[in-house]
Amino acid sequence: MSIIYSEDKKIFHLVANNTSYIIKIFKSGYLTHLYWGKKIRNFSLTDTLNTNKRQWCACPDISDRTYSLDSLPQEYPAYGNTDLRYPAYQIQMENGSTITDLRYHSHTIYKGKPKLEGLPATYVDIVDDAETLEIELLDSCIGLKVILSYTVFEKLDVITRSVKFLNEGTQTLKLLRCLSMSIDFKHSDFDLFHLSGAWARERYITRRSLTVGTQGISNARGGSGHQHNPFIALLDKRTDEYSGEAYGFSLVYSGNFTANVDVDQFDTTRVTMGINPFDFSWLLKPSESFHTPEVVMVYSCEGLNNMSQTYHRLFRNHLCRGQFRDRTRPILVNNWEATYFDFDSDKIVEIAKTAKELGIELFVLDDGWFGKRDDDRSSLGDWFVNRTKIPDGLDGLAKRINSMDLKFGLWFEPEMVSPDSELYRSHPDWCIHVPNRSRSEERYQLVLDLSRKDVCDYIINEICTVLASAPISYVKWDMNRHMTEVGSALLPSERQRETSHRYTLGLYRIMDEITSAFPNILFESCSGGGGRFDPGILYYMPQIWTSDDTDAIARLKIQYGTSIIYPAITMGAHVSTVPNHQVKRITSLDTRGNVAMAGNFGYELDLSKFTDEEKAIVKKQIALYKEIRQLVQFGDFYRLISPFEANEAAWMFVSEDKTEAFVFYSRVLAEPNPPHKALRLKGLNSDMDYNQLNESNVFGGDELMHAGLNIPELSGDFQSLIWRFSSTEQIEDKRKLIFSCPSLIL
Repeated sequence: MSIIYSEDKKIFHLVANNTSYIIKIFKSGYLTHLYWGKKIRNFSLTDTLNTNKRQWCACPDISDRTYSLDSLPQEYPAYGNTDLRYPAYQIQMENGSTITDLRYHSHTIYKGKPKLEGLPATYVDIVDDAETLEIELLDSCIGLKVILSYTVFEKLDVITRSVKFLNEGTQTLKLLRCLSMSIDFKHSDFDLFHLSGAWARERYITRRSLTVGTQGISNARGGSGHQHNPFIALLDKRTDEYSGEAYGFSLVYSGNFTANVDVDQFDTTRVTMGINPFDFSWLLKPSESFHTPEVVMVYSCEGLNNMSQTYHRLFRNHLCRGQFRDRTRPILVNNWEATYFDFDSDKIVEIAKTAKELGIELFVLDDGWFGKRDDDRSSLGDWFVNRTKIPDGLDGLAKRINSMDLKFGLWFEPEMVSPDSELYRSHPDWCIHVPNRSRSEERYQLVLDLSRKDVCDYIINEICTVLASAPISYVKWDMNRHMTEVGSALLPSERQRETSHRYTLGLYRIMDEITSAFPNILFESCSGGGGRFDPGILYYMPQIWTSDDTDAIARLKIQYGTSIIYPAITMGAHVSTVPNHQVKRITSLDTRGNVAMAGNFGYELDLSKFTDEEKAIVKKQIALYKEIRQLVQFGDFYRLISPFEANEAAWMFVSEDKTEAFVFYSRVLAEPNPPHKALRLKGLNSDMDYNQLNESNVFGGDELMHAGLNIPELSGDFQSLIWRFSSTEQIEDKRKLIFSCPSLIL
């Protein structure tokens, strides 16, 4: 059993692999938090819950003046009932008051994990892989029921949390704040760790000490955003990649979010995460319910890399869905940086023909194939083929691509509308807007109002019609602006602050219906590059374009930071031309390829313009990636050197059985008379011997991990190296197989 309840002690003990999480029903039914950390067999130290009431602290129960909620560690704290810290939720009644008082009512423990209606969430294929605890809290004064859900993944150090609000009273309630989780720690001796950035430099690592007061991250731009990923972690001061404690929090949501850490006057720490309460409210009429998004909580006592690997396994196997979850992903070429809007069918076929000769498997037609789209000023929403550019239509072009034994993919931006479009001229009220206010544009476009069912129905019908019209194997789903003038023409005034969340729910419905209707299409999400790289999207689309910045050196930080919680198989990574279109840097084709091989590999340039020498390099890169693709996309990832801390970067992939490894190293800027360095590897089997492929060297796993791999001298800026290793046992097994079956040589 993963969840044990002690009736006499009123304690819930949640056990996830090597993790314990312990909750106690305290006096008068208040739900308190006792422990989260390394697994313990039993928890009998109930006296560790210090209930001493401090000065200037009110008592919630006048018959027992020994404790105050202001100093009690709680699981889901309210506002105003003697706890003066930031609450997990806040509700306004019809009389204008905002005081609630939830008490324990009952609980249920069962195998498996329920779905969240209308929301993405982690799941299990086998019911015995998880166990769920639902704790029902009740405010009998107003008839409010709140259900706290905890799911324990037995084989992973993962506990997920979400909350359901049910109005069983007679008055309409207004949710002002409804976060997905809250947890109180007894001290504040932590570093706050998160991923921040901007367009073209997403998910940079930030680490800083906690201080007294409120700190954290949030976003109110309409999506999870380039600026802050919906993830934070608390780290022990001594925690590094491979040692120390880490507590990770990741929100499975794609809209406005907040993640706050509050340190009070007694140095206790409260972590909360969920929908951003800024510009949010939700009316809850009698008999209605509201469900918050899920938070994935990961504990590691072996540093950041162990936390990352836990998230990687969970997201690969229990968040991404569909037939592509367990498939290797195709190597593609995208025409965007090759042609931008200036192309026709013959140019596309010319690039595709060269791509096929080099071993590429998928051609993706990007922006500009529809409406009158010759630049970014028009036609979003007009999803019909531009016959001037593509006279034979998508079906004809796709079949020409398919005849070369290449798959065909297509770009969309379904959530947007151009003011210069047939759709907007017909339905100017279909965009997000506020009456009598100007409609600000970004990239000459507006955001369609996905809080409206008619708009969602239109998008589903239009996109499905296009996808059914041709043999399309891949879709790149883009979204290229933030929300402004947030309002909906159909919502009444008292529900206008529901618009952003309703938009996200509408988006999830659209994605769910389209991806379900076309299960054989591989969908990749994009939002100005990596502007909506979050777990909510991965539930519908198993890979995401990591960043519009395709420069190899810039990608060192972007991909390294993204790897903190997202596995390589979810990251789109392409080789582009030089000078790079974003930063104008010139790097070698080798380095561009070596960096891009740490994700879903592809190209974004005009291959038909390559010299024979360049084509030979590309052909070699593609052949290599096909050999290591299974390892990169499904192996264990280890970070070796951080580009945020050094003039170099290194990482590696190791197969689950420890028999194969792929190692990457890059030195950014050349240095005069540099020191000799060795790169210590990770994750190998100390007792195995490893052959360096394409070389005669054989190393022990212990030697590679402790003594390290000597880094040869490199000349010039932006250099990189890769190594491949295979255990000598595996090589010998292959030789025996070939000897016993000579036909395998062919």
